[in-house]
Amino acid sequence: MSRSVEDTPTTVAFQGEHGAFSELAARELLGQDAVTLPYRKFEEMFEAVSGGQADSAIAPIENSLAGSVHQNYDLMMQHELTVVGEAYVRVVHNLIAAPGVRLSDIRRAHSHPVALAQCARFFKTNPHIEPLPAYDTAGSVKMVLESQSQEEAAIGSRLAAYTYGGRILIEGIEDHAKNFTRFLLLVRPERMLPLKVGAVSPNRKTSIVFRTANKPGALFKALAAFSLRDVDLTKIESRPIEGRPWEYSFYLDLGGDVKDPRVNRALAHLSETAESVRVLGSYPGANSESAADS
Repeated sequence: MSRSVEDTPTTVAFQGEHGAFSELAARELLGQDAVTLPYRKFEEMFEAVSGGQADSAIAPIENSLAGSVHQNYDLMMQHELTVVGEAYVRVVHNLIAAPGVRLSDIRRAHSHPVALAQCARFFKTNPHIEPLPAYDTAGSVKMVLESQSQEEAAIGSRLAAYTYGGRILIEGIEDHAKNFTRFLLLVRPERMLPLKVGAVSPNRKTSIVFRTANKPGALFKALAAFSLRDVDLTKIESRPIEGRPWEYSFYLDLGGDVKDPRVNRALAHLSETAESVRVLGSYPGANSESAADS
């Protein structure tokens, strides 16, 4: 008997190896039945969705300490994908090694450069351990466990340790406990996905990207469209326009849905003053900061 579309597990592309924080975010939004597909690069992840090899992609867009992931803003502009959900994931960095390895044995710790930077105090108090950059947190855990080296460790999530059979030597070695990453769930416009019930929020958000003429007051006039209607703006990010030096596209997150009258009128007003306006999606905002390593 053939399976219906509703019975087919959702496929979601993510950057990194199994056990990455992106995979945690994907399962928070789509549930444990989702089929997660790892890709080495963000470009490959976006192309997998655009080309139909995956139903969706989970993209980190900003970290509460490291700031925005600019590459993914640019990729959202290049690909015609729609934002359908978001998740806040608590980033807990753990020192992970092969079973039987002691902390005193470790001489090198591998991880993504951002993760290494977020664990600066750990390396200061353990000067015998050299931080070494890798392309991915979970990928570094996989590499260390495959080598079974007695002098190598990796910094990654609890899920990565579980996935590759590693032992957590020290939990939570990040400098700041309030370390969260915001992820966006992206799909092709014709493919809208049901979110996990527990992740659905009544609070709606909308993300847009717009361009203005390069003249005095243009950005002020654009933002006034929202201020005049008391629409809450939660984030604005500028990115260079290729081929137009010193001109920018502006990414904007705002409270409300495009179907809300105030938001709809604000967007109509913006369209009158801006060169272009593209709605990236209206979606349920993340309920709260969730613990990634729970």
